[in-house]
Amino acid sequence: MKKVLIVGAGAQGGSCAAILAKDKGVEEIVLGDIDFGLTKKVKEKIASNKITALKLNAGDVDDVARAAEGAAAIINLTLTEFDMNIMEAALKSGSHYVDTSFGEPNLMDIRARDNILVQIIEKRPLVLDKEFKESGLTALIGCGGSPGTANVMTRYVCDKMDRVDEIRIRLGTNIEPSKEEMVSAWRPTWSPFRALWGYAIEPTMFVDGQYKKYPIFSCPEEYFFPDPVGPVLVTYHQHQEPITLPHFIGKGIKYCDFKYPVDALAGTFVKMGFGNPDEIEVKGQKVVPRDVLLKLVEPPVNTFFSEDENSAKQPSKMPVSLVVEVKGSTSGQNLAYSISSPFSFYQTPEEQYDVFRKLGTTMIQVALPAIVGAKMCVNGDANRGVIFPECLDPVKYFKMTADFGVPVKLHEVVSKEVTF
Repeated sequence: MKKVLIVGAGAQGGSCAAILAKDKGVEEIVLGDIDFGLTKKVKEKIASNKITALKLNAGDVDDVARAAEGAAAIINLTLTEFDMNIMEAALKSGSHYVDTSFGEPNLMDIRARDNILVQIIEKRPLVLDKEFKESGLTALIGCGGSPGTANVMTRYVCDKMDRVDEIRIRLGTNIEPSKEEMVSAWRPTWSPFRALWGYAIEPTMFVDGQYKKYPIFSCPEEYFFPDPVGPVLVTYHQHQEPITLPHFIGKGIKYCDFKYPVDALAGTFVKMGFGNPDEIEVKGQKVVPRDVLLKLVEPPVNTFFSEDENSAKQPSKMPVSLVVEVKGSTSGQNLAYSISSPFSFYQTPEEQYDVFRKLGTTMIQVALPAIVGAKMCVNGDANRGVIFPECLDPVKYFKMTADFGVPVKLHEVVSKEVTF
């Protein structure tokens, strides 16, 4: 993978460029964003002569294709509204394609218009799948942390079973303000737009073998995550896993859900209408409430810019845990698996600093899986066509992650039903 194009120079794009700059097998990194000043700032932060900063319009297929000329892979880390454009550019340039999020980019219903999620729900052919197969290329969709590593972990467990009945995915962190701060601003760690959208849209789950839509913040439960996270109130949350996993894993799955922490700030904004894309009138002026809120949110990329050796040695203020629970059977024996991992791959301050020293950033939970996925595509370790992370070989995925100096630590518990 000598040349890579990264589209999007935000928090994930910056981290992705930092990791690739440390990769001896990568010779050229083109970092493109509509905000040329941002790409230059990221390049200066990383200080690698491998990086070329470029003003790039993700809405222009030809512009992206030109930037990708000679690239083994395009890693798309911009907004989902540009996914299809960049996929088409990958076909034009002969590059493999990887993104970390997908589906409806804007509207408040994932089925409002045709997209990959709707195609899966309606069991129709996936857009551009035929074209990627015929070109001998792979489009790996949703290969970040979650979706991404969560899907691979699920596949790892499901491979142990003949039949899979239920899948439950829980992502947990304590998002309450610290005692020192008392009252905090809303600071999502990735795209504020997608973070708000995820809370505002009615989530779709797979229940009784069918895709069903539920109210926002429904089916609450207090879930006990492994230390240091502990108990967290979680609810149904719009995510891609409950839609893709039943489709691609199969094995008779009847139930698949995804639950996420209740963010009181985001919930308040949504309930007040700040998630609404429609204009309202304020003192004779037309404004979109969502645009006002997002204008005031601190860009997540600022965290990347502020990283240094001292910050990397400090304990994480917001540890995140990922848990996958699977019920099914093997050789007629009913089994229940619970598998968990730190979402960031590291847990202690020492491990966090070691990651920073090796990869130039601690913000690896989304960027590193995208890079691993891209390498698997380029190396021929992924099927051609449009695929999802659960289609990857989990053992190869975890071993390649470890090759970056980031061992994947999975805590696995299995219980069996024994009848006498």
